[in-house]
Amino acid sequence: MINSISQFEEIWKNESEATLKVLKQLTDASLAKAVEPQGRTLGRLAWHLGLSIPEMMNRTGLHISEPKEDAPVPSTAREICAAYEHASNALLQQAKTKWNDASLQTTDEMYGERWTKASTLQALIFHQIHHRAQMTVLMRQAGLKVPGVYGPSREEWGAIGMQPPKI
Repeated sequence: MINSISQFEEIWKNESEATLKVLKQLTDASLAKAVEPQGRTLGRLAWHLGLSIPEMMNRTGLHISEPKEDAPVPSTAREICAAYEHASNALLQQAKTKWNDASLQTTDEMYGERWTKASTLQALIFHQIHHRAQMTVLMRQAGLKVPGVYGPSREEWGAIGMQPPKI
């Protein structure tokens, strides 16, 4: 549970950096990759991460203006990455300047329920982790290098002088 703005700042910086690490590996061609015809594409999942920040946080009284919640998926990976980075930075800046630790216990309407701001921040973090993991599967299927997030990826073991774990 998020107990302070400084704790959120530390967690968000780490998770946002991890997400950017993944987003920066995307190529324009990879954005159309999907697991199944009815599933979200890699580009749609990546865009969803950026859109989720204003969609959720605007319900809490913060105002993240970009990307617009109904904006279509951009055609380039670079645009998706830039929009995510903008929204991520805006969230952190606004949370630090408009809220204090006591604010985290106030509630907002969130999807037909009342959530504390702390719960909303935690949900946003977990939501991001969940979709980032989905993206890494699609990235492998698209032939992209998957960066390590919570440790080295298969491709990165050699760079640290170790053999990848046996399958």
